[in-house]
Amino acid sequence: GHCETARRAGSLKLREEDANVELPCNVVYAVLNAMSTFPSENDDLVFEAISNALVRRVLFVTGAIDMSGCPPADRGEAVFIGRSNVGKSSLVNMITNRKSLAFTSKRPGKTQQFNFFAVNDKPGREKEIRYGDVVLGERDLDSFNIVDLPGFGFARVPEKQRQDWARFMAEFLSKRKTLRVVFHLVDGRHGPIDEDATIMKQVGESLPKNVAYVVVLTKADKNVKAASRKQPGKVSIDVMNSVREAMRANKVGNAPVIVTSAETKLGRDDLWRYLRLAAEAY
Repeated sequence: GHCETARRAGSLKLREEDANVELPCNVVYAVLNAMSTFPSENDDLVFEAISNALVRRVLFVTGAIDMSGCPPADRGEAVFIGRSNVGKSSLVNMITNRKSLAFTSKRPGKTQQFNFFAVNDKPGREKEIRYGDVVLGERDLDSFNIVDLPGFGFARVPEKQRQDWARFMAEFLSKRKTLRVVFHLVDGRHGPIDEDATIMKQVGESLPKNVAYVVVLTKADKNVKAASRKQPGKVSIDVMNSVREAMRANKVGNAPVIVTSAETKLGRDDLWRYLRLAAEAY
């Protein structure tokens, strides 16, 4: 974290022999990669520090119900999608180290829009997007958008609204040039349902090849009796087999699968390795 702060301030000095080394947009990503080879003995404290260094500011900037309402396509974007009650808000809060990032989705009338959160942008960016204000300053090099898609599977949503939402999602996935990674959250207790298969099919048909698709199994802590750091969570072989089967059937069989828990922080580092694709896009 101190290294990254110094780099942003322009005071990070490389050794002469390292002068030609190209640093990542945030040097903490290099630490994250090193930790996969040399694991820390205190993962909780280390990952807490890493989260704080990777996510310094998060702003809700706008909501959109169609492509014209999306913010400017000027940085990488990471999409989170999943059915209702899959634990999406908790997972997004975990990886950004916030307690209530996705609060906007819970306000009346906001549940059926795409919510855009700017990560590491300049303070006041939301005023530029919403009101056209001029806000001085520049976004950080590792700025990107988190796009929180509405939970699907609401029984009370009118059919026309479902169709409109599906069309918007299909267009966003296929045409949004700044999209870099799609996280599809599936309940790790039960495995995929029909709506999950629909999302997989949509991804298999329309997601460009340069966009990563990652299946994220949530609530893994619920599958062990007393979740802890030593036993942070798991998914059953039956659930994992059903996930892989659904993926193969919908032509996304080669996508990675990450087992996670917002409670025990399981999978946080793996998620960040894919979020890096959005942070380093521009």
